[in-house]
Amino acid sequence: MADAPPEYPREAAATDREGREEGGGRASAGERRAVEPAEENEPLLGEEQEEFRARWQKIQGEFVDDPKNAVNAADQLVAETMQALATTFSEHKRGLEGQWHRGEEVATEDLRLALQQYRSFFNRLLST
Repeated sequence: MADAPPEYPREAAATDREGREEGGGRASAGERRAVEPAEENEPLLGEEQEEFRARWQKIQGEFVDDPKNAVNAADQLVAETMQALATTFSEHKRGLEGQWHRGEEVATEDLRLALQQYRSFFNRLLST
């Protein structure tokens, strides 16, 4: 097919929630696992991740006693987590752009790794 998008090594196959590949076929769990990049399992946030998890556990534990407050706290925590993710990606991008603006060459390997991180994050967003 001339109109099909190019496929790249290690790129995760796009699947729907029932595990069907886009286009109608059915991908087995083994096939999906075989093409998923290793970075899909790497944490997106560094040390902050454990703090966010601990706060989530606390919120869940408080739900029975105060459901409304728990939902408000969950909303705030999700917003903070999203902001932390955005900041992480923004800082990385700012570093690369800084090199470009100074006229420095950015190593292709650094750009490849950056693109892999974006792909990993993008695929995780779409799979949730």
